[in-house]
Amino acid sequence: MKEEGKKPNFKHSAWKKISRKKWFYPAVYLTLVAFVLAGVLWYQNRSVDLPDENQTANNETQDNSMVSNPLYNNNNEDEATPVMEQSEMIQMPVKHADDTEIVTKFYDYNASEEEQEQALILYNNKYYQSMGIDIASQNDEPFDVTASLSGKVTEVKEDPLYGNVVEITHDYGVTTKYASLGEVMVEKGANVQQGDVIGTAGRNLYGQANGIHVHFELRKDNEPLNPEEYFNKPVSEIKPSTDEEDQAEENESQEESDNKVTNDETESSISMENT
Repeated sequence: MKEEGKKPNFKHSAWKKISRKKWFYPAVYLTLVAFVLAGVLWYQNRSVDLPDENQTANNETQDNSMVSNPLYNNNNEDEATPVMEQSEMIQMPVKHADDTEIVTKFYDYNASEEEQEQALILYNNKYYQSMGIDIASQNDEPFDVTASLSGKVTEVKEDPLYGNVVEITHDYGVTTKYASLGEVMVEKGANVQQGDVIGTAGRNLYGQANGIHVHFELRKDNEPLNPEEYFNKPVSEIKPSTDEEDQAEENESQEESDNKVTNDETESSISMENT
C-alpha cells in the first residue's frame, strides 16, 4: 500500500529513461569534445595575437636601443657597424678649401726636382726643406683655419719665426701643427672637433714670401709626413716610413754630402795648381 501524500519523482524517472538510450553517452562525449576543441582554438588564437604585439614592442625597443647606443652606426640597413672601428677622414685645415691653394709643398726626397723646388723655403738668403705645407688664399686675405681632425690642444705658443702656433694631439699617435696664425681661438687643454675654427691665417718671418697663409704639419710618432698624401683618408691609415726607407734616405743624403765635399776639394785643388 502506497503512502499517502508522497508523489512520484517524474524528473528523476525521465532522466533515467534518457540515460538508458544508446545515443546518450556518445552525445555527451561529443559535446565535451566540442567544448574542449573550442577552448583550445580560443587559446591558440589568443596566444598568436599576443606575441605579435610583444614582438612589435620588442622590435621598437631594439631599434631605439640601437639608435641610442653610440657604439653602432645604422647607416647600413643590412648590418650594424661599430663606429669605434671607423676613423675620421683627414681634412684640409681650412674652412673653404676652394678659396685657397697650396703654395709650398712638403719636401719629399723621392719627389721630382720640380716638386722639391716647390718644397723649399727661402729665409735669410738660405733655402730650407719644408716639413709641412703652406696654404694661402687666392686674394691674400685672412681666412679661417680649422682642425683637420678631432683631438686635444696640447700646445699654444708664439714663435718668433713661425708666428702663433697651435698643436693638436689625436689618436694613433698622430699630431697636427698649425703655424703662421694671425688670431688664435683655442686654449691649451681644450678638446676640439674636426672642422672647429682654431684661428685665422696670418703672416710669419719664416714663410714671409707666401704672405697671409697657414703652415700645416702632419706627424705620426713625431715623424713629419706629407699631408697631401693623407687628405680624405682615415687617420688609422697613417703609417710612418719604415726603417729601411729612413736608412735609404739617410744614405742618399750622406752620399750627396760626400759628393759635394769631394767636388769642393777638387775645385780647391785645381785652383791651387793654377796658382
